[in-house]
Amino acid sequence: MNSNKNIKKNQVSITFDDGPNPEFTPLVLKLLKKYNAKATFFCIGQNIKRYPELVKDCIQQGHSIGNHTYSHSNYFGFLSTKKVISELQQTNTLTKKLIGVTMQFYRPAFGVTNPRIKRALKTTGLQSIGWSIRSLDTTSRSADKVLKRITKKISRGDIILLHDTSLKTIVVLEQLLLFLQQQNIESVTIDSLFKIKAHA
Repeated sequence: MNSNKNIKKNQVSITFDDGPNPEFTPLVLKLLKKYNAKATFFCIGQNIKRYPELVKDCIQQGHSIGNHTYSHSNYFGFLSTKKVISELQQTNTLTKKLIGVTMQFYRPAFGVTNPRIKRALKTTGLQSIGWSIRSLDTTSRSADKVLKRITKKISRGDIILLHDTSLKTIVVLEQLLLFLQQQNIESVTIDSLFKIKAHA
């Protein structure tokens, strides 16, 4: 999905995993609005259940959402095909009920993929979306180091992985959006970048 030969404009896609988060997702949305940028939020089902209004805010502000499993279990890579299907379907069913959309995208928990997960995706019809730039914003690296890691070789069609779960990411995001603006690079949703459908 990271093929950028079809991408005509100077565009990248910023993505956020693990939300929505009541403390940090609103700050992310505020910054995206300030810099006129769009993003894709890969939400955990349990968090969608807790904070549906935040997910609605994401969509109403022109961003897209994707399925990031229901529990984000540390053992996700070891789950059976049946359990993976259950996690994905539970999240999609919940989102349809609370938000009114059916998600088409899936972001692998921890980036893990295996034959069981692939079978589950085939059954659920979800499209897996990876990344080309892993920011490492959840590690102990400083905001400055995280930003440098993202910006040093950013190019058209890149998918940037961030998490809307910490103040450090908010700091990184503002600097990143400023950098993109200076470089005349637009941040768009995954569906806009690849001309595919995010929600049904």
